[in-house]
Amino acid sequence: MKVPATILLLALTCSLVTASTTRPIVKATTGPRPYYLIDNLPEGALKTKLESCADDRMVPSDFSIGHRGAALQFPEHTRESYVAAARTGAGIIECDVTFTKDKELVCRHAQNDLHTTTNILLTPLAAKCFKPFTPYDPATKSPATAECRTTDITLAEFKTLVGKMDGANENALTVEEYVAGTPLFRTDLYTPPAKGGTLMTHKESIELFKQLGVKMTPEAKEAVVEWPYDGFTRADFVQKIVDEYQALKVNASDVFIQSFILGDLAYLTTSYPDGFGATAVYLDSADTIKDVPSKATLASWKASGINIWAPPIWVLLQAKDGQIAPSQAAIDAKAVGLDLIAWSLERSGFMTNPDHGGWYYQTLNSIITRESDILVTLHVLAQDVGLRGIFTDWPGTVTYYANCFGLARAQC
Repeated sequence: MKVPATILLLALTCSLVTASTTRPIVKATTGPRPYYLIDNLPEGALKTKLESCADDRMVPSDFSIGHRGAALQFPEHTRESYVAAARTGAGIIECDVTFTKDKELVCRHAQNDLHTTTNILLTPLAAKCFKPFTPYDPATKSPATAECRTTDITLAEFKTLVGKMDGANENALTVEEYVAGTPLFRTDLYTPPAKGGTLMTHKESIELFKQLGVKMTPEAKEAVVEWPYDGFTRADFVQKIVDEYQALKVNASDVFIQSFILGDLAYLTTSYPDGFGATAVYLDSADTIKDVPSKATLASWKASGINIWAPPIWVLLQAKDGQIAPSQAAIDAKAVGLDLIAWSLERSGFMTNPDHGGWYYQTLNSIITRESDILVTLHVLAQDVGLRGIFTDWPGTVTYYANCFGLARAQC
């Protein structure tokens, strides 16, 4: 039998991809969460469609972006969290980038969060923390506090720590009570106290992501130390992020550098207009509705070379006639030619809490009534707003949706 040339070409292409990359994650395992949310949906077209995909083979999707890895169930920015994100189908994974005392790049959500995301307070390195642990004061009702920065320690010292689920007990009288502050909607199941998660340098995250076959979205974090830091400028910091991708021969098209700072975007779009600048992501820091940018502002960002705008979920949505609908900002952004990414799904705790999704859903709080409204929100963002991707603390939920609605990455 003669084999068509197109099939031979596809086979050759797949063999080349297999030979040139290490991709152990070719089948996504979403876990039970999306099924739980689907069961919670009211009867209707969305539930019927999602139920029809229950037995489908799931594959990774670039629509599913691992926010700090898979932080709903694994300690954020640890190797374990990153691997879990890839296994649950994230096609893109985030390393928030900051730096240590000796100016080495590491993956942490903030320069000053070691006290809530690692075991530093339980180690001798606690003596180096910017602010030592202070217990809760019953007399004044002052909360327990601490502040430990990556710039308090060297890279070698950083690598002796282990990751834990982000959280702190503000009513703690002891350090042990303080670090045992995991929120109820998360879990310590995969963080045994004797081990914890493996902390990562930025370079190590790149090497791991290459092995997993995923794309990468580092965020150039804002610093709590003053610039320049021991001669290290903000531009030096952003450039060092780029340098580590170039040194490891990662294509700029596979890297989406994020920042809340327009100056960082200007640096990237000017220095690398056809590379890292073209894929750079402007993170919007809008806190309330008054902070949402106008169409003119959105157009000015696009004209400056920014192609991707990433606001929080609520900025792109509104409650209209009792339903979730695209916001004017979402409509305006698409009109001026911006691609959209939103943050962050599966990070709000229980949707049925009195705050009905809280800050991330502030334009929808009045109509959020059940856990499965996560899927309704996702559906509107994907189909009506037209996102190119969404950050999520449990990629499996988005991966399931993406596969069911044809948004999954093509696989050989």
